[in-house]
Amino acid sequence: MIAEAQRRRAFWQILLFSAGLVVLTVISAGSVYLVNKARDDSKWVVHTIEAENQINTLLLEIRRAESAARGYLLTQAADFQADHDKAVAAIIPALDKLTRLTGDNPAQRESIERLSAAIETRLGQFVEEMDFVRQNEPEKAAALVRKLASTDATAAIAEVASGMILEEERLFRLRTVNSDRSQSLAASMTGIGSGLVVLLALISIWLVRRSARARDDAEARLRDANVNLETIVDERTADLREANDEIQRFAYIVSHDLRSPLVNIMGFTSELEELGGDIFRRIGGLTHVPANGPPLTGGEIALEGPDTQLSADFSEALSFIKSSIAKMDRLISAILNLTREGRREFQPEKIDTRRLIEAIVSTLAHQAAEAQAEIHIASLPDLVSDRLALEQIFSNLIDNAIKYLKPGVPGEIRIRGRTKLGYAIFEISDNGRGIDPKDHQRIFDLFRRAGTQDKPGQGIGLAHVRALVRRLGGTMSVSSELNTGSSFTITLPISWNASNRNADQ
Repeated sequence: MIAEAQRRRAFWQILLFSAGLVVLTVISAGSVYLVNKARDDSKWVVHTIEAENQINTLLLEIRRAESAARGYLLTQAADFQADHDKAVAAIIPALDKLTRLTGDNPAQRESIERLSAAIETRLGQFVEEMDFVRQNEPEKAAALVRKLASTDATAAIAEVASGMILEEERLFRLRTVNSDRSQSLAASMTGIGSGLVVLLALISIWLVRRSARARDDAEARLRDANVNLETIVDERTADLREANDEIQRFAYIVSHDLRSPLVNIMGFTSELEELGGDIFRRIGGLTHVPANGPPLTGGEIALEGPDTQLSADFSEALSFIKSSIAKMDRLISAILNLTREGRREFQPEKIDTRRLIEAIVSTLAHQAAEAQAEIHIASLPDLVSDRLALEQIFSNLIDNAIKYLKPGVPGEIRIRGRTKLGYAIFEISDNGRGIDPKDHQRIFDLFRRAGTQDKPGQGIGLAHVRALVRRLGGTMSVSSELNTGSSFTITLPISWNASNRNADQ
């Protein structure tokens, strides 16, 4: 249930994050688009205003030119002539600018063509009027003015300009509406986006607070469970310690009690062997009795026929019994040693591991020489541990490595060590006969052996080694294939905590 709730919270958090990302992306893209559109619409509004202002500017310059021409005609003052020339000079640039401003509108381009034609006609009329005045023929100039008043050039300019102004006013209204709409949409998008962001933020806060409450509840339950677990562990540890002690006491008592009848059996077997010898000597003596005299006594009397086979069968049966008794005695001794070792409290001390292993190798030098084996010891990490336990561990492993080398092949045994995360890792490898992978677990079982049984042993050594390694807080594993050698790896804490481990045994 807790894992399901965590997955559900994780799903909603991911969904919320994705929704927030999508909302922010949409808001950003929409806001950029609408802001750009509002800016473009505003530019068109300004453009319309500029075009309308330019039309009025052009009309103003035409009227200035007309007023200055009439003033010059009436007064022939140089100032009016200068104003007229200045106004006429400004008409064409004003018309060109208006042409550029209205070039985007086909209707306005047609109006510009008609306006240009009317302005060109009016400018020609200005030239004729000013020429008559310069030639001191004011009467002809006045007559021309009256004549031109009846023409439609000025009216055409005013009519076309009025139409263009009306078009620009229409565009102004349309573009103003578009601009207002774009700004409204941009404001709405920003408002809606801000609202969604606030909503998502509130939902996030709610989910975070909910997760925090769930985490606090889980931590509270975990603390309660830990308290209960510690109590349960203490109880189970006490029960396990008591059961372990009881098993060890039982094994010791059983082994000790088995020793007494075994000793009796060994004694009676010896007596039976002597009695059998007496019986078969008597039988031999009876078989070889002289015709006129007592049975022969003393010395060895040869048996004949079935008696010989009976004596051989009797001796073979006794041999089987004696070998079984000897094996039982060794097994009982091994069990007693294991129980004594299990009750022994470890004494940690600082140990130079290399010197310890060199001492072990020196005691096995004779066996190594007979097996033509070389033992290479690399640098090894020092430990704080139980010396006797380490001696038993490495002695068993090195002795096995020498014992199970391949006959006729020079042996190589290598002992290496390294440290990792507070642990020392030792590897004892050889080029011996190897172990079948299916027997890797079997070799650690008590009284179980693997492979060809051509070497003496009770199947106790590796089981005892693994038990010692576990008591020291470590682990043990093997890597091997048939005919490729074996490598035993032992991991031990660099500094062993004696109180904790002893308490667990």
